[in-house]
Amino acid sequence: MKLTSIIPCYNEEAALHYFYEEMQKVMRQMADVEFELLFVNDGSKDRTLEVIKELAEKDTRVKYISFSRNFGKEAAIYAGLSYSDGDLTAIMDADLQDPPSLLPDMYYAIVEEGYDSVATRRVNRKGEPPIRSFFARNFYRIMNRISKADIVDGARDYRLMNRSFVNALLEMGEYNRFSKGLFGWVGFETKWLEFQNVERVAGETKWSFWKLFLYSIDGIVAFSTMPLSIAAFLGVMMCFIAAAAIVFIIVRQILYGGSAFGWPSMVCIMMFLGGIQLLCIGILGSYLAKTYLEVKKRPIYICKETNIERSGTESHE
Repeated sequence: MKLTSIIPCYNEEAALHYFYEEMQKVMRQMADVEFELLFVNDGSKDRTLEVIKELAEKDTRVKYISFSRNFGKEAAIYAGLSYSDGDLTAIMDADLQDPPSLLPDMYYAIVEEGYDSVATRRVNRKGEPPIRSFFARNFYRIMNRISKADIVDGARDYRLMNRSFVNALLEMGEYNRFSKGLFGWVGFETKWLEFQNVERVAGETKWSFWKLFLYSIDGIVAFSTMPLSIAAFLGVMMCFIAAAAIVFIIVRQILYGGSAFGWPSMVCIMMFLGGIQLLCIGILGSYLAKTYLEVKKRPIYICKETNIERSGTESHE
């Protein structure tokens, strides 16, 4: 049985040798499994590609795909899935925050217990800024309430999948990808493994708070139309409030006179209504922007260089 490990890399020069050493231990432990280490260089600016090539020269199990520029982790995951031909496919980070030591248990769960995939989740967020942890937990809570995608709190992209699971993911060729949501959307029998949070072995994280925030917005827009419903609800609610206010002012004017309260209250009302309108327009704009990117049918990634023999073009939609 062949197991392909997909490792997205962006400026991971410092971590690659540590990762390879840990994977060697696992590969020796699972000697009856044919391994393939598929590194996806996502337009790195450091020596990531050179280090991968050095590993490939001394180990034929090391394969690589190098993009023409940085397309993002989601594109790197999709590229790895596209090039993977293993019976089983794993997705894992090069910084060792996804412990390779879990692979034997994940392999056993699929081969012996009959699961289609084995996913991992962190049971704590030790070493992570408190504000980042707070927003992350609330993001998972919101996503599970407003969408049909099954996203577990603390879920990682680290996952081992059988061929059927991988083929189902590849059938969804959308440009705006949110893998955590796609994993849950396709269904199949999934087992969850829990582990303690592990800090990076080397290098620096590429995910700032702002990037994670934008990524969460992508996930919400990709898997839920609830924001549109909220915008419609706000519009209807404001219409009712405005109608009630008009009736109140008319009645007050008839009974007591002097219904005008001056320009400060009027300005506050105008700013409030303007804010509601801009919010609704922003929500509509987010969905329109995603639609715009989808209909252009641009490739998800462009492969500049690879040591994998494969027929077809070097870009993928």
